[in-house]
Amino acid sequence: MAKRVQKNRTIQYFDYNLVAVIVFLMCFGLVMLYSSSSYEGMTEMGDAMYFFKRQGLFSAVSLLWMLGISKIDYHYYAKVSTVAYLIAMFMMGLVYFTPLGITRNSARRWLKFPVIGQIQPSEIMKIAIVIFIPYLICKLGNKIHKWEGTRIVLAWGIVAFLGVFVWTDNLSTAIIVFGMVIIMLFVVHKQTKIFVGIAGAGLSAFVVMAVVLGMTLENSDNFRLRRIIAWLHPEKYAADLSYQTVQGLYAIGSGGFFGKGLGNSAQKMYIPEVQNDMILTVICEELGIFGAMMILVLFGLLLYRLLFIAQNAPDKYGALIVTGVFAHIALQVILNVAVVTNLIPNTGITLPFISYGGSSVFFLMTEMGIALGVSNRIKLET
Repeated sequence: MAKRVQKNRTIQYFDYNLVAVIVFLMCFGLVMLYSSSSYEGMTEMGDAMYFFKRQGLFSAVSLLWMLGISKIDYHYYAKVSTVAYLIAMFMMGLVYFTPLGITRNSARRWLKFPVIGQIQPSEIMKIAIVIFIPYLICKLGNKIHKWEGTRIVLAWGIVAFLGVFVWTDNLSTAIIVFGMVIIMLFVVHKQTKIFVGIAGAGLSAFVVMAVVLGMTLENSDNFRLRRIIAWLHPEKYAADLSYQTVQGLYAIGSGGFFGKGLGNSAQKMYIPEVQNDMILTVICEELGIFGAMMILVLFGLLLYRLLFIAQNAPDKYGALIVTGVFAHIALQVILNVAVVTNLIPNTGITLPFISYGGSSVFFLMTEMGIALGVSNRIKLET
């Protein structure tokens, strides 16, 4: 009998697993937002469900937006990446130089428009970095492995860092933006030992500087230095500078392993901005360390799916785009966890997909849509 020859069949891939993880994280975030903000004394506009309803609306719109973005051929972004970078710089300049910039909680970081409302231009810069730096690296070709090419990429990254830091007074986001650049460089560069040395030297310098400043500048009026001092001596400044951090640590400690139960947090009534960057403390109090671990597992799954897409991307540009998204999510989660556990000074970094913030969710979902657009171009053989 003649043997049958089975031909390989190529199918177009789309990462539905990534979509499932994103939807689950968003839904969980809405549940925790409701739990942390809908109680007596935490009302906005006279509505205890104000934050929940706004976030739910933004999440639904952003989800549809993500699915729409996923249908776009990601190679198109290379054509507009430089313009996107310049637009992001321009909008941050508007915050600093024009009356459109508004101040909230002693920080001037937002633009306010009549119809759109408030947006944070530094979030646009993250997306610009995701599509521009990969384009720049691909354009440089083999030069990227030499100092000539590396310094060009670093120069654009430093300009973005300074724009975010100086014009929007946002050091934590500036660190994330520059960190994204460094991670993308690390992935493509042959001399990886250099980056490990730079990271070690930077961490050592930070620790030494923090200790020295904590010992010598206790009476400084600079709010960043005061944050470092409060970080080094939280119990000493528990009534003012480190009040938010200490109350958050009380919440984490009181939750135990399995927590007090959903909606039973007591510390949420005392933690400032609990629905924003400190929402993880409520998760720990209500669902315990077990609940927090499950959230970190979900973030691990999300990062794993991004890693899968990057490894199987059709070309270098697509792989680096998803690497940039991976770097952003990983850095933001690590920094938020480090802040709420007082491993680093308070930075105001939110927990992706879970903390309150309509524009933050929208820009995150834009990045996820771009990553899904790369996955949509993967072809698998069966």
